[in-house]
Amino acid sequence: MTHVLVLNAGSSSLKFGLFAQANDPEVLATGLIDRIGGTATLRLRGADDSTLSECELPPERARDHAGALDAALAAIREAFPEADVMSVGHRVVHGGMDFSAPVAITPDILSRLEAFVPFAPLHQPHNLAGIRAALAAFPDAAQIACFDTAFHRRHPFVNDTFALPRAYYEKGVRRYGFHGLSYEYISGALATMDPALHDGRVAVAHLGNGASMCGLHGGRSIASSMGFSALDGLPMGTRCGQLDPGVVLYLMQEEGLDAGAISDLLYKQSGLLGMSGLSHDMRTLLASDDRRAGEAIDYFCFRIRRELGGLAAALDGLDGVVFTGGIGENAAPIRARACDGLGWIGVEIDADRNAAGETVISSSTSRVRVMVIPTNEELVIARAAMRPGTG
Repeated sequence: MTHVLVLNAGSSSLKFGLFAQANDPEVLATGLIDRIGGTATLRLRGADDSTLSECELPPERARDHAGALDAALAAIREAFPEADVMSVGHRVVHGGMDFSAPVAITPDILSRLEAFVPFAPLHQPHNLAGIRAALAAFPDAAQIACFDTAFHRRHPFVNDTFALPRAYYEKGVRRYGFHGLSYEYISGALATMDPALHDGRVAVAHLGNGASMCGLHGGRSIASSMGFSALDGLPMGTRCGQLDPGVVLYLMQEEGLDAGAISDLLYKQSGLLGMSGLSHDMRTLLASDDRRAGEAIDYFCFRIRRELGGLAAALDGLDGVVFTGGIGENAAPIRARACDGLGWIGVEIDADRNAAGETVISSSTSRVRVMVIPTNEELVIARAAMRPGTG
């Protein structure tokens, strides 16, 4: 039996999975290394959710994504010593204008992906580090890149452009959107779970350390809260979200910050961490009685409501809302507060269903169907990695 390995590097986490090749990839194990750069933990689960490995990683083993990847591969090899990895699928955050579908990685492709590091400096370097490590670990395996931007590449022009001179649009300064692998999975899941809703107008909220929202119509991306980079839209764990560009000019002219300092501020010191002064982790903020934690949560939920109204306008109405991602799937209080006061748009939450974590959490009288669907970016990547002719 041959296998597919999937690597999905987030801004502070590494998800990974081992799949058996079949008509549809069969999951054998999934893993997560969380809180990279801090007190990291490694968890590896079997297909039946049994624990195959669980431990804290010493700081020197998970101070960065390269170390985390080494630990992940060691756990997989220990649990599956006979694994025959024939292809490795990689999440790559940015594919620019060039890549709208999965592609086999070659030296030339890898070089072209390097050019997109300035577009996604918090993610692309980790993605590329994972590719290089996998090339070294599995030199004979096919290596497939799957792009977070690809799902959004058919946006209408008005949702794809900025009001800058047209030459910049032609050079690639445009709204790319991200979390596309997650949205692709949710679109496919809706087609199976609720075909009528899939064919309608759905706002999906992918809420995690990175957070965005996407408007789907007929399963296709129409609009996204994220734009040229993974900074725009919702506030995130350490990223600012929507920001008046005049603030950047002020920081340059009055505070004397250069590009590197501004990048560090907007990507690594802002968002929930910057607002609260406590943590980027929603679990920590929800457990805190510090006023600043509450204010950070208030802003996070306010921005979700604001983006939801904008997506309803972009979609010419709203038939459904789907929560996904680590926060969206697990934080019932955030779902409740994000939907609070949205009866005017037809959104009403059933408190008991929401607290119980049911799939459908809208009330029986809600005009808009509200659901919680766990995302599975790894399965989307595994399917692409075993697809004949990829690239």
